[in-house]
Amino acid sequence: MYNARLINCIDGIIMTDTTGPKATTDEKLQKVLARAGIGSRREMERWISAGRVTVNDVTAQLGDRVTWRDNVSVDGKPVPLQSSNDAERRVLVYNKPEGEIVTRSDPEGRPTVFDKLPRLKGERWIAIGRLDINTAGLLLFTTDGELANSLMHPSSQIEREYAVRVMGNVTMDNVKAMHQGVLLEDGMARFTDIQEFGGEGINSWYHVVIMEGRNREVRRLWESQGLRVNRLKRVRFGNTFLPPALRAGMWMEMPQGEVNALSQFAGLRPKKAPRRLPKAQESFDRQAKRQRTRRRV
Repeated sequence: MYNARLINCIDGIIMTDTTGPKATTDEKLQKVLARAGIGSRREMERWISAGRVTVNDVTAQLGDRVTWRDNVSVDGKPVPLQSSNDAERRVLVYNKPEGEIVTRSDPEGRPTVFDKLPRLKGERWIAIGRLDINTAGLLLFTTDGELANSLMHPSSQIEREYAVRVMGNVTMDNVKAMHQGVLLEDGMARFTDIQEFGGEGINSWYHVVIMEGRNREVRRLWESQGLRVNRLKRVRFGNTFLPPALRAGMWMEMPQGEVNALSQFAGLRPKKAPRRLPKAQESFDRQAKRQRTRRRV
């Protein structure tokens, strides 16, 4: 198809701009869906494989490429797509309490981390990783599936730091074994750093660092040494620390400067600060105030 070329001459410099279908770069479907805040890229791949996604009224296949101008639907519902330049990148920092699960809904009716998060219009919060029901602490959420995918991908090798209260007599042989590596049922695992932080009686506090997020990996490493973890709290994920003033069950939106730093840490270009309509900002501020009021009660 013919592409029109617009030619402008500014101060003697000829500038061209190509319009038409090729002016919009196509991208993998799962990447575009993730950017729209529907879910993480891996989750979108599963949805595409399950036949839940259509492109221009045709059932999508893994490997399909689209532009933000295509008509994409999930479960029959249209998905508003955005170009990479227009998509917002927002991040929430949440202090997860014990007893909450990291899922949008639970058949058993247990509380989930999404119950307390601020509501969004036209977007969804995507959890960056998981914490099991008995683990507390730092959990990040974002509206940008590309950021979530970059931080969760196994190749990212991001440090995760936990405060651990251990019951039992911890010996130097135990520490050495966990630092060098232990063979668990799903492969080798190790702490890259182990620091003692005191304790009372039979309980001792440690801070440990691990580079991956396998299920119950921190607990299983300690259990491999005949020791029991009775408190576990994540205090750092990559370059993000759990703010000391953020109490359990509360969230805060990450400042734009920190979002940019997190983006660069994940190997992504920072984005411009999101432009919010006054009513949308007022709604968000009310939700932030409501959680503080609820906490005091």
